[in-house]
Amino acid sequence: MADMDADTTTHTEPMVDEEDPLFSNLDLFLFSLIVGLVIYWFMSRKKPEPIPEFKKLDTPTPTTRETSFIEKMKKTSKNIIVFYGSQTGTAEEFANRLSKDAQRYGMKGMAADPEEYDMGELTRLSEIKNSLAIFCMATYGEGDPTDNAQDFYDWLQENDDEDLSGLNYTVFALGNKTYEHYNAMGKYVDKRLEELGAKRIFDLGLGDDDGNLEEDFISWREQFWPAVCEHFGVEALGDESSIRQYELKEHTDINMNKVYTGEIGRLKSFEVQKPPFDSKNPFLAPVTVNRKLNKGGDRHLMHLELDITGSKIRYESGDHVAVFPTNDSALVNKLGQILGVDLDVVISLNNLDEESNKKHPFPCPTTYRTALTHYLDITHPPRTNVLYELAQYASDPKDQENMRKMASSSPEGKALYHSWVLDASRNILAILEDMPSLRPPIDHLCELLPRLQARYYSIASSSKVHPNSIHICAVVVEYNTKTGRINKGVATNWLKNKLVTDNGYKSTVPMYIRKSQFRLPFKATNPVIMIGPGTGIAPFVGFIQERRWLKQQGKEVGETAMYFGCRHKNEDYIYQEELEEAEKDGVLTQLQVAFSRDQEQKVYVQHLLKKHKENVWKLIHNDNAHIYICGDAKNMAKDVQTAFYEIAEELGGMTRTQATDYIKKLMTKGRYSQDVWS
Repeated sequence: MADMDADTTTHTEPMVDEEDPLFSNLDLFLFSLIVGLVIYWFMSRKKPEPIPEFKKLDTPTPTTRETSFIEKMKKTSKNIIVFYGSQTGTAEEFANRLSKDAQRYGMKGMAADPEEYDMGELTRLSEIKNSLAIFCMATYGEGDPTDNAQDFYDWLQENDDEDLSGLNYTVFALGNKTYEHYNAMGKYVDKRLEELGAKRIFDLGLGDDDGNLEEDFISWREQFWPAVCEHFGVEALGDESSIRQYELKEHTDINMNKVYTGEIGRLKSFEVQKPPFDSKNPFLAPVTVNRKLNKGGDRHLMHLELDITGSKIRYESGDHVAVFPTNDSALVNKLGQILGVDLDVVISLNNLDEESNKKHPFPCPTTYRTALTHYLDITHPPRTNVLYELAQYASDPKDQENMRKMASSSPEGKALYHSWVLDASRNILAILEDMPSLRPPIDHLCELLPRLQARYYSIASSSKVHPNSIHICAVVVEYNTKTGRINKGVATNWLKNKLVTDNGYKSTVPMYIRKSQFRLPFKATNPVIMIGPGTGIAPFVGFIQERRWLKQQGKEVGETAMYFGCRHKNEDYIYQEELEEAEKDGVLTQLQVAFSRDQEQKVYVQHLLKKHKENVWKLIHNDNAHIYICGDAKNMAKDVQTAFYEIAEELGGMTRTQATDYIKKLMTKGRYSQDVWS
């Protein structure tokens, strides 16, 4: 701009008349300055023009391959896609089995995570001949979709104008009858797809984890494939041989810095921790407290505290903490010994389908030891498909026959699987020990075993009081099986052994937070009734801490009633000091404790609710109280709900139908919340 100013000055000079100047030097200077500034302003306005082009480079448009399952199916000649909504891995496992099945019927299938694709493309599935979408949908919590199916659920709810008339579909739902909203997600997807014009080619399957989920799936699947064949006019190929999905590669010369050692997602993520922390990138939280809660008895109830300082992790009372446990090294070593393999060989299992999004069944490259310790579930009884695939490796024809029979849908096969595997609680190691002729290659076993899943615990602290600490309350699982073995719960035994310092090192737990709907009322003045026997007290420890904190802030806090239950006052009355102090300080306006085995007649929390029915009914019906239940879904939660029905009948003058509707309305309004497990 300086050059331009100089040019302007030169052109003005000849105009000056020395005898009678029209402009003084000052005028000329000011005029030049004004002209220069005008030109500078005009030119500088033009400069931002290249910016949009730069922005375009910064945000590339996603390629079709990233989100288009239609293009992927066309490219790989697949006509069946199996979407899964999975929280604990079972629905994903079923989806993989169904996509693998397709090959036996002359079709080609792929399993797909709805979170990874544009589900709006369901409208285009008719572009593929003889196409079919299968949905394996689990229900989580209070009738909610699983985390990875949330976007799909939202899409179904929001898009009334979608035309799915060219879509052939079927749904298999995974749930648990002990829960209020049994298979809600699967039922919703089945109904909603039909409403949008899609064609159901086989009936909705309902899997019940309280009964026998595996049996429900097999029975449904046995009828499903013949219906598919009939619909598309195809015949089964009769190929019942094992179909491998992955091929083994052994690494003899590899940089060990490139080998996974237990990380869930990014390589070396446990060495260099980077937020945000989630299911694919857990935070390694140091254990600062690990103490036994009960004073006696043969069980071990424990309280752990995890330090989240500097992690930027935020949580609310009522949320869940997910932890990634590891298998017992003794079990892993036994598996290595029985199969006669070196567990420290570095391997990769590579997907034979190069177009698949899932390149490996677990992070690779890694060692067999790491896979069996961190990535694979070796403690649950294996499902029938694992037995079927492994049967070929049994050298005794009788063992082969029994394994195939257990994987069939025949009444004898189902009964044998139920008694020999499920009732006897045989895990894969027990099966190998009790069937000496069965010695499968370890790589095929690793391909077939399901992934070891994170375990969820209700957080037993309030972030208002403990912003840098998350507390866990749990009971160690250990029991004798019918075969005389001792089975131990993976996560609780692993947590029990997490000493604050282990050989001078801090013990750490890989964890992340899962948000929950289990929340204290927005208005602190609303009364709360908390019912949580045993370790079901966990979220209420946090609730009580928060109500105390609110009182300390000078807030008006409504009545806070706690109904707790345990076996014996002198053995397992956990958090006794904290509860009694809260009652003494007026934070708890009522503390009712049922000691079920301290007298001849067993007393449970539902009996105490009935005993104090007038106060309970007043809080609910007149004072807008919120009810919270945490613990066992199978018996306690049902019995407590029945107690509320009876109180509403007796004191509200209702029939059972009216009482049931009354409690259901409380649930709809968010005034009756459950955090239960079976």
